[in-house]
Amino acid sequence: MIKIIAVGNIKESYLKEAVEEYKKRLQKYTNLSIIELKDEGISSPGKAKDLEGERIKKHLNPKDYIITLEIKGEQISSEQFSKKLESLQIENSNICFIIGGSYGLSDEIKKMSNYALSFSKLTFPHQLFRVFLLEQIYRCYKISNNESYHK
Repeated sequence: MIKIIAVGNIKESYLKEAVEEYKKRLQKYTNLSIIELKDEGISSPGKAKDLEGERIKKHLNPKDYIITLEIKGEQISSEQFSKKLESLQIENSNICFIIGGSYGLSDEIKKMSNYALSFSKLTFPHQLFRVFLLEQIYRCYKISNNESYHK
C-alpha cells in the first residue's frame, strides 16, 4: 500500500483532475491512500511546522516505511526510484510519503523518516508537487513491470 500524507488542499480543478487520473492509473498496481491535512498558514514557520507535524503523526502507523520529501533529501533518477520502491515493497507492506506544508516539515517528522527524497533543489508549489509525486510513483510501476511509458 502507498500512502501519501500531504499538508494543504488542492484547490485548482486541473490539478484535482491530474491527481484523480494518476489515482486511477495506480489502481492496477497498488492500493493508494491520499490524506490531506490543513496547512497552518501562520506567520511563524516553527509553530506551523510543529502543528502540522502533530497532525501528520496521527496518520502514521508503526508499520509505515516513511519517505519524506525534502529539498535536502537524496536526488535519484526515475530508474533508481523504481528499484528502490520495488525493493521497499518486498520488505514493507506500507510505504508512506510525506509532503510538508509551505514551511516544510518539522524536525520531529524528519527524524521519524526512513528516507529523505528530493526531486530537485527547486521549490515547487505543494499542490503541483503532489501530481509530480503521483506521476513518478506511476512511472516506477511501469518501469518495474517493463511496460511502455518511461522514456
